[in-house]
Amino acid sequence: VQLQASGGGLVQTGGSLNLSCAASGDTISGYAMGWFRQRPGKERELVAAIAWGGSYTTYAIPVKGRCTISRDNAKNTVSLQMNSLKPEDTAVYYCAVVRFYSGSLHTAQYDYWGQGTLVTVSS
Repeated sequence: VQLQASGGGLVQTGGSLNLSCAASGDTISGYAMGWFRQRPGKERELVAAIAWGGSYTTYAIPVKGRCTISRDNAKNTVSLQMNSLKPEDTAVYYCAVVRFYSGSLHTAQYDYWGQGTLVTVSS
């Protein structure tokens, strides 16, 4: 599976962005998906994840209530709508696929990764 993330950019505090991840090479409809970010000087962290059918979603505490993850299995895409952005949301955002997991999507081992898209939030 190849993943292509897009939609990053420069936005002011309080603004919104919609990140998109397009998959190719295989269907992602049977797999859970996640959005991660790596902030400057920090380790990569999960932002949000969604189960294969889309009925279950989970979010990191810092973004809960401000971000919404969704997927369109017919289009082989997953999106992350980010609202009320803060300077601390500045990061490279990655989408990833996890084929098989048990337990939490927060601790699952993701198998395929996109190249990342940069989000910069100015104060």
